[in-house]
Amino acid sequence: MRRLACLPAAVVLVAGVAYAETHRLKPTVGHPTFAARPAVLTVKPGDVVESETLWGDWYEKAGGKWPGEVGPIAIEGAEPGDTLVVEILKVQPIRDRAVSTQGGTFGALVPDSGTAFLNEPFPRGRYIWHLDRQEMTGTLELPGSRMKSITVPLRPMLGRVAVAPAGEESFDGLWPGRFGGNMDIADVREGTTVYLPVFHEGALFYFGDGHALQGDGEVCGSGLETAMEVAFRFNLLKQTHIGWPRLEDEEFLMVAGSARPLTDALRIAYVELINWLVDEHGFGKEDAYQLASQVGVVRVAQVVDPIYTVVAKFPKKYLPTAPQR
Repeated sequence: MRRLACLPAAVVLVAGVAYAETHRLKPTVGHPTFAARPAVLTVKPGDVVESETLWGDWYEKAGGKWPGEVGPIAIEGAEPGDTLVVEILKVQPIRDRAVSTQGGTFGALVPDSGTAFLNEPFPRGRYIWHLDRQEMTGTLELPGSRMKSITVPLRPMLGRVAVAPAGEESFDGLWPGRFGGNMDIADVREGTTVYLPVFHEGALFYFGDGHALQGDGEVCGSGLETAMEVAFRFNLLKQTHIGWPRLEDEEFLMVAGSARPLTDALRIAYVELINWLVDEHGFGKEDAYQLASQVGVVRVAQVVDPIYTVVAKFPKKYLPTAPQR
C-alpha cells in the first residue's frame, strides 16, 4: 500500500499483505439517517470492500422514495479520537441513465424554508441523462433550446461518505457535518483518500449518492444521480484527531467545512487546512496563513443542503519534500 504522504506513517495501522482481505458487500437495505447502529459488515484495517450504491423508486419515477445510504461498515480497532482513512479505489456507473431533478423548493436559486423569495417556485423538472459507460459521456436532450442535445464527459463521484456522528446524534441523509455526510464534493472520486474523525467504536462508515457528474455548488439541487460500483480500502490513524473531514489526491490537500452562511463554511475549511499545514508539514501558522491565502483553491461543493459545504485546497507541490515526523 502507498504511504500516505500527509500523515505520519508510524500511526497508520495497515494489516499485513498476507492477511488483508477483499470483502464483497451486496447492499439490501438503505438507511435514511447517519447514526450509530449495528454494522452490516466488519473489516480489518487494510481490507478492501467492494460494493455498490442503491437504486430505488426515486430513480424510476417522480416523487419516488430515496433508497438511503449503504452501511454502516465497522473497522476493527477504530475508537473515538482516531481518524478513519478511506482510500477510494473505484467509483463507476453501473446504469445507462442518470436522473437530475430541479425546481420546486429545493435548490440554490429557488425559495426554500430558510430563504424568503417573492417569486413563485421555479417549475419542477426531471431530466434523464443517457450514459455511455464505454466512452464515459452523458447525453441530454434539450427540447426547449436551439441546441437540441448535448454530450459531456462524466466525472463519477460520491455525494455521501460518512461515519456515525457523535453520541446519540442522528442526521437526515441530506445533512453534511463534522462526520462527513452529504457533502457533495466532486473530489470524492477514484484516487482520492478521505479522512473522517471517529466518534464510535468501529467508526461505522456509510456511503451513497452516486453522481456521474456534478458541477460546483450542485446549484439545481442534484447531480447526475445514478448507481455506482465502488471499492474502498480502510485504514486507521490511531489517537489522531481531526476536527473536520480531510481529503487528499495527487495534487491537493483538502479540508471540507460545512455551515451557514457560506462564509462560515469557508472559514472552517481554511482554518482546518492551515492547522494541517502547521501540525503535519512544519509551517509556522503566520506563514501558512500567508501561503494558503496566495496559492489556495476553493471549491464550493454545495449550496443546497441544510448547511453549505466549502472545500479549501492546498497544492501539494508547495509542500516540503517530506512530511514532518
